[in-house]
Amino acid sequence: MQLPPKPTDRTGSAPASPYVTASLPGVTALAALNARTGKAESGSGLHPVPAEGVDVLAVAMTPAPAGSGPEDADEAANPVPQPRRGAVEAALRYGADIADRARSAKVTGRAGEILVIEPPRDAADLPGKLIYVGAGDESEPALRRAGAALARATMGAKRVRGSVVDGLEPSAQEAFLEGFLLGGYRPPRAGITEPPAPIAAHLELTGLDAAAAERASVTARAVWTARDLTNTPAETATPDWMAEQARAIAGRSGLTVRVRGEFELRAGGFGGLLAVSGGSEHPPRLVEAAYQPDGGDDVPHVVLVGKGITFDSGGISLKPRDAMMTMKTDMAGAAAVLAVAEAAAALKLPVKVTAVLALAENAIGAASYRPADVVTTYNGTTVEVGNTDAEGRMVLADAMAYAAAELAPDVLVDVATLTGAAALGLGMHHAALFGNAPGLLTRLEAAGKASGDAVWQLPLVAEYGFVLDSDIADVSQIAPVQAKFGAGAIVAALFLEKFTGGVPWAHIDIAGPARANKDSRELTKGATGFGVRLLLSYLAGLGRTA
Repeated sequence: MQLPPKPTDRTGSAPASPYVTASLPGVTALAALNARTGKAESGSGLHPVPAEGVDVLAVAMTPAPAGSGPEDADEAANPVPQPRRGAVEAALRYGADIADRARSAKVTGRAGEILVIEPPRDAADLPGKLIYVGAGDESEPALRRAGAALARATMGAKRVRGSVVDGLEPSAQEAFLEGFLLGGYRPPRAGITEPPAPIAAHLELTGLDAAAAERASVTARAVWTARDLTNTPAETATPDWMAEQARAIAGRSGLTVRVRGEFELRAGGFGGLLAVSGGSEHPPRLVEAAYQPDGGDDVPHVVLVGKGITFDSGGISLKPRDAMMTMKTDMAGAAAVLAVAEAAAALKLPVKVTAVLALAENAIGAASYRPADVVTTYNGTTVEVGNTDAEGRMVLADAMAYAAAELAPDVLVDVATLTGAAALGLGMHHAALFGNAPGLLTRLEAAGKASGDAVWQLPLVAEYGFVLDSDIADVSQIAPVQAKFGAGAIVAALFLEKFTGGVPWAHIDIAGPARANKDSRELTKGATGFGVRLLLSYLAGLGRTA
């Protein structure tokens, strides 16, 4: 379908970014410690010599087991944390009474607690800090929290060496390392003032499983990529700039990439993308970045569609000022799916993955689309516009319809900061999950639980579909305001379902967890990279099944 030509054509440009991004630390696996003596089987272990440049040692502690029989009321009120591998030997070297110090600081070994021990004045050969980090029950969520706490406690360090994961299962080790790498993230920064101290330059862990370290590092790198893209302000992160980042990522990871510009989108009938971007000086882009595993085409093909609104003013349905302050992050879905495609290639997952990024800026201009306009989308469906601030579903309609019709997916998943209703209902830590395939939704729920990116399934209530009826088009973009219908997240999902072509599909509304107001656990203030860990966990499970 050919859309009518516009009176003028715009040209996009991708300015050089003034923002400096941080680097992931190096990670080294050292020989395990002896479980009985705490000494290294080889190497210096927790007894580094000054020439090794270790400035922080880290060991783990856990809460005292319930019913351990305290001798007095003071012990009952302030239970002493239990040392893990290497912790007792480290305390002896530093001459510290850890039990007394822990009681004074009211530290019990809960996940993420930190107890810092300084070396004696005459011990120049010891690292400058010994840190006891609470590992809680040593579950994967607890270890992610512990890793993040250690990262924040060692910002600016050159070399951190620890035994926190020594003796744990690889999945638990992976969780701790993932927490460390994510908790120490710093956003891109511009300016001439001194930046905050970065994550430690190097982390050494005794007993670390090499495969677990590789998986954690790849996952963290993907989350960092998504966070960096999402945190970059919109004067730099235009649709064209995002397309250039996709090209760069494809070049270093072996992905194939295709970028459609405004002329090609117009010729192809991508009316939703063109309508939303009409008021902006930055033209839209549709990006495909595909990973094809070795072994031919006999593998599942998962298409991930990401909402990529590089800035959302609301358009003619203008947002209040305060609501705009976070709108540089309205492309978090597109950033996440691009990062997942790169990580799938790095992990060599036996699943074909295609990331489709629907990129546009929702600005105000003489050519802005208007409430009551009728827009023709990629698959020919006409949409009556009710609110120009419901732009995400417009660009997703094009991208999903294209993916379903042209890319032959076995599974279609879209990721989008779509509705305030999802954030209102589920808060900042759970994404809303919808879909038309129960098995797919079950897998995604399990992946969310395993990965730390939690999702909560909401019903796709077909009976609500009548609120999207239109007198002059195939479908309305939103429920009429006068209907006072509510269920905004469900209604948005029902709209998107019309563009799936019957393909097994899941919709992940990340409006709440895509951003954080403060550092918490392995999340950092600003963009969280939500969805990356979820989708990588899902794809890994799908690959094992295949």
